[in-house]
Amino acid sequence: MVVRSKQLRFAGGMAVFPGGRVDPEDRDLAARHAPGETENVQDDLAHRIAAIRETLEETGLALGLSGAIDAESAAAARKLALQEGALAPVLDRFGWKIDAQALVPFARWLPLGLAHDRIFDTRFYLADLGTGAVDVAVDETENTRLFWTSAKGALAMADEGEISVIFPTRRNLERLAQFASYEKARAHALATPVRTIIPQIDESGPQPMLRIPEDAGYPVIEEAFGSAQRG
Repeated sequence: MVVRSKQLRFAGGMAVFPGGRVDPEDRDLAARHAPGETENVQDDLAHRIAAIRETLEETGLALGLSGAIDAESAAAARKLALQEGALAPVLDRFGWKIDAQALVPFARWLPLGLAHDRIFDTRFYLADLGTGAVDVAVDETENTRLFWTSAKGALAMADEGEISVIFPTRRNLERLAQFASYEKARAHALATPVRTIIPQIDESGPQPMLRIPEDAGYPVIEEAFGSAQRG
């Protein structure tokens, strides 16, 4: 996970999963790799490419890529990606290929109007690192800290006040914490159709609650609106 700079407009100072927006260059690369495919297919690929690029830029991990990849080449690729702001030059330089299927769709959140006037339509993916916890370093641009932890560990850190997490991040951590391995989490994700989650405020009880659907795979579906971190 990474801790975002406090100066950022959205989720400043919060611990989040690596990621960011889909850039025009990601869409160009998707069109290059999936010529003739439908707009939906290219859009899906562009989101996966953005996840691959952002993870490389923010952490130094080369996920969703195939080829001759080692620590040295991954570090060089990260430097190039940060310089160019795109993944295509990395693929061209190192002869790597996109392995889009290495990213398993896990969730999609669209928290409309809860704390900001911008729309954040965010897709979450699972990926198997394979080699375990390798050395990584924070990019020191948008983020101020990077750390390895389990989902249970992150929840414990949040409960102890060591990190702060927004409502979607906490719900996803709780969902991940149900599984002891990537294989079990992947099987769950494949068996649970991804639906766009739009949190709703439920005022029918003694206090307003922020709720999500019951059938989206989450063990905890509500939190008191007043205490929920919303960005």
